[in-house]
Amino acid sequence: MKLFFYVFIVYFITFSIFSYESNLEKKITVKDKEEIVKIAKQYLGYPYKSGGNTPKGFDCSGFTQFVYKKAGYVLPRTTSDQYFYLEPIKIPQKGDLVFFTIYRNQVSHVGLYIGNFKFIHAPRTGKSVEIADLRNPYWKKHFVGSRRVF
Repeated sequence: MKLFFYVFIVYFITFSIFSYESNLEKKITVKDKEEIVKIAKQYLGYPYKSGGNTPKGFDCSGFTQFVYKKAGYVLPRTTSDQYFYLEPIKIPQKGDLVFFTIYRNQVSHVGLYIGNFKFIHAPRTGKSVEIADLRNPYWKKHFVGSRRVF
């Protein structure tokens, strides 16, 4: 039984890494970025759920992972993995991810940039997927950077 478990874990990790690395070979187009934003907006109002990555409930990184998966791309699951594994950029464009330090000076929140200083995200318990503005003093204070998937 232990051997099966270890083989499964190795297979899962290997599959995840190769699936994500295959994204790096793809060139994202403006049409793809528009589609990603369109998909994200379809889930406005859906509930927040810690650890959630389905329409039954999303946490922030579960939401970004879900949206990209619907568009045919693989993202790491956690906020910190998305931040550290993706390409840093200075100015976000539609479809890029924006990151924040909310807890203990660690990258702990992610949203999907939709243009015009706005991003869509799953904020916290008791809230639902919503659009926020990077110019809002709260988000401005906690903003740490943007990342591009491709």
